[in-house]
Amino acid sequence: MNPCEGHGILKRMRIRESFTKTALGQALRYLGPGFIVTVGFIDPGNWATNIAGGSRFEYQLLWVISLSTLMLILLQNMSARLGIVTGRSMAANVRTYFPRWVANFLGGTIILACAATDLAEYLGAALGFYLLFRIPPALGAPLTVALVIVAILGQRYKRLERMVIGFLAVIAGCYVIELVLVRPEWGRLLPHVVLPSISSQSILVAMGMLGAVVMPHNIYLHSNVIQSRDWEGPPGKKKRLLRLEFLDTVTAMGLGWVVNSAMIIVAAAVFFRHGVGVTSIEQASETLRPLAGNLAQLLFGLALLFAGVGSSITSSMSEANVITGYLGRPEDPKRWVYRIGLIATAIPALVIIAIGVDSYKALILSQVALSVQLPFTVIPLLLLVGSRKVMGEFASGWLEKALGWVVAVVVLALNGLLLFQTLGGKF
Repeated sequence: MNPCEGHGILKRMRIRESFTKTALGQALRYLGPGFIVTVGFIDPGNWATNIAGGSRFEYQLLWVISLSTLMLILLQNMSARLGIVTGRSMAANVRTYFPRWVANFLGGTIILACAATDLAEYLGAALGFYLLFRIPPALGAPLTVALVIVAILGQRYKRLERMVIGFLAVIAGCYVIELVLVRPEWGRLLPHVVLPSISSQSILVAMGMLGAVVMPHNIYLHSNVIQSRDWEGPPGKKKRLLRLEFLDTVTAMGLGWVVNSAMIIVAAAVFFRHGVGVTSIEQASETLRPLAGNLAQLLFGLALLFAGVGSSITSSMSEANVITGYLGRPEDPKRWVYRIGLIATAIPALVIIAIGVDSYKALILSQVALSVQLPFTVIPLLLLVGSRKVMGEFASGWLEKALGWVVAVVVLALNGLLLFQTLGGKF
């Protein structure tokens, strides 16, 4: 290396170092974990529930996405703080601080939720492969599993994080273009973003949308991936770093709100407007072509594929963390427990896909299953983050506790309405 080259490298290093010391540079350094989580709630399950919501009820259920996202910001921020302060994932904390039988029960419910998640993720990716390349879902799902294993075991975390953020950028870009193509009625839809309305006809879809946004495995995941950053330091510094974590969470979840809302808006502007009843994602793709053009159909398939693969990666990471955390094993990709955790809950999903179930109904019901499990994730989280024994001075204050329990009550109430409606009740 000649002296000029060495001087140039040194100069670039100094510029990079001076930038990272600025407020913007430090904020950018801590952005990332929230986006990993965000990909998980822009998954194919969201596609099914959002398309159902938009095609059947037009813009009326947009408020569910807004409410769910606000709930999500609160819960994901609490989960991330739990991971930062304790240095352990939520699964490991539940195992430590709850009675063994309670921890075993909670671990069992979240593993079942992970299996429901896998059904949505792998089925969605398989449908993406089918729509773009005509690869049958029975082959597309195992192909997705192989891609996920290679991505997780073959990449360092930072590179994997950049890959997933890239997937998120593609999905968001596709839907922004689709919004331009379908020309929604902005004046009519905007009130529905904040004004609630629900009925016995829409409760099942609304519950599915809630489960598709506030996802139990993502709450567990955030407490784990947040540890990819350095949070060590005295309380004063840690409080400042926690503000950067909150910025990461709000920015990422805000982007997720935009994409999920766009899914409903596109479905309403295309399918509801033309009186088209959607019974499958494949039908939604085919119907887009005559109603919105070839480009809209291509973007639909591309975004679905990236959503399926990206969310499959994050859900598999979460499953491995949950299984190793509840078993009290170290989370090491080289260990057999971690590797089994990556694929254990994928097996039921692969079997169901191979049988050839109704993909649209399976996606919606998988999201309802997540919503039913939510109380068994939200309540332990609130108890842990509200405990001085666990969190010290970083435990929840009275306002956060109150908001957290309001969220828990809303979740329980919606589950009660769903059960009432399932048993034949009308309201």
